[in-house]
Amino acid sequence: MATPSEKLAASLEILKGLQDKGKIAIKRSELTRTHKDRLLKNGFISEVYSGWFIISSPENNEGDSTSWYSSYWKFCAQYLNYKYKNQWCMSAEQSLMIHAGNWTVPKQLIIKSPKANNFKTDLPFDTSLFHMKSKLPLKSEVEVLDGLNVLSLPSALVNASSNTYLQNATDMRTALSLVKSSSDILSILLSGGQSIIAGRLAGAFRNIKKDKIADDIIKTMQGVGYDVRALDPFNDHLNISFSSKEASPYANRIKIMWSDFRKVILEKFPAAPGMPKNIEKFISSVKEIYVTDAYHSLSIERYQVTPELIDRVRNGSWNAKDNDGDSKQRDAMAAKGYWDAFQMVEKSIRKVLTGDNAGEVLDNDHGDWYRALFGPSVVSGLLKPADLAGYRNHQVYITNSMHVPLNSEAVRDAMPVLMGLLAEESEASVKAVLGHFIFVFIHPYMDGNGRMGRFIMNLMLASGGYPWTVIPVQQRSKYMKSLEEASVNLNILPFVEFLSHLVNESMQGKPVASIS
Repeated sequence: MATPSEKLAASLEILKGLQDKGKIAIKRSELTRTHKDRLLKNGFISEVYSGWFIISSPENNEGDSTSWYSSYWKFCAQYLNYKYKNQWCMSAEQSLMIHAGNWTVPKQLIIKSPKANNFKTDLPFDTSLFHMKSKLPLKSEVEVLDGLNVLSLPSALVNASSNTYLQNATDMRTALSLVKSSSDILSILLSGGQSIIAGRLAGAFRNIKKDKIADDIIKTMQGVGYDVRALDPFNDHLNISFSSKEASPYANRIKIMWSDFRKVILEKFPAAPGMPKNIEKFISSVKEIYVTDAYHSLSIERYQVTPELIDRVRNGSWNAKDNDGDSKQRDAMAAKGYWDAFQMVEKSIRKVLTGDNAGEVLDNDHGDWYRALFGPSVVSGLLKPADLAGYRNHQVYITNSMHVPLNSEAVRDAMPVLMGLLAEESEASVKAVLGHFIFVFIHPYMDGNGRMGRFIMNLMLASGGYPWTVIPVQQRSKYMKSLEEASVNLNILPFVEFLSHLVNESMQGKPVASIS
């Protein structure tokens, strides 16, 4: 008679077979009742909707949304293709977000299908699908991206509502920046005789300094008898120009975010003290804060690291060669890597204090920081040497976050843009806030992005003479919520206010964090 473990293993074999076929949305009919109940009881699947499941992890705590958010888009694609036999597409507004490289999980995804009946499907963690009964556009106006039926970029721009320009300006500008010619847009405008929308699009293109496309739209529509006038649908202007050669939505989106967020930071952040006259005194203050910083930064990442362990590492009494506990303990590896990386960050700060451009220093040095951060884990065998090769080659997800970090190809588009913006920026406060935020928004590495982001923040703070600032683990929830608000809703204000308060306290010599 099979043991409980053998029975569970048999169910897992069935589940693996479905997974190997690329299944994310698993129908009840694809599992026998016995296998379904066994997998559900042991946490290997979770129910999303009546009769539909996704693969999950038994290690997930109740309320952990990571499995759902990481499965969301593929689940929706497979579920909708099954339900509507490919006779569906996403709304113009959501299609534009996808074209703009914004894969944030929406609270409600609106899809259109002639087979729908205007109803809502409730999904986990307060997400939902709204099924809108609607005719589908021409086949030429629909394309498939990662299994999702979306409106083509020209069609989505033509069909987007005027409110989208105000409610989601960043994605709208990013989508507009990808258009290289007016031809496809004009084809749709002319066939529908849409003069008002033509004027709105012409005004939108003028807003992002794509005047040629705007002129082409107006002249062509006027040439066939339509009275078209450009009307800017945005409520502000950003000082950005887009190269016609840039085709990456991710690169353009980061430029737009930088320009938009910059104004908020300059209004809220305390003025920079200026470069210190005594460099050695400044470096000494950085060294003195190491134990406190290491304790809080590692604790934020859920490592169980004590001040005693940190001191052992710093003083050289930590011994991976002769002490098997030191060589294998995950927390000890993190502490040793943090010490090695901190010393490199200190050297980078010295370069900045002696006149080097902070953005260029970061561009040259951040790979060394990363290798130092995880070098001990590779030496001890906890990680493979390939893990230090550079930017990640796989998709990552952030625990309990609706924000989906950039795909691995997009990382290679976005990181040079971030480094360039940091090198060109004149205000240390902007470099510190956006250097940290956009780095973790991109999430270029498989692990360590939070620690790297906080190192970047302090390097950039040093470029304005601000003191090294620790983010206390006691404020982890507020810190993570402010990052989530900026990533998902593009509202940088809570993050700016959070950091500016900590920096202001540090400037006044008040202890914002302790290890007691």
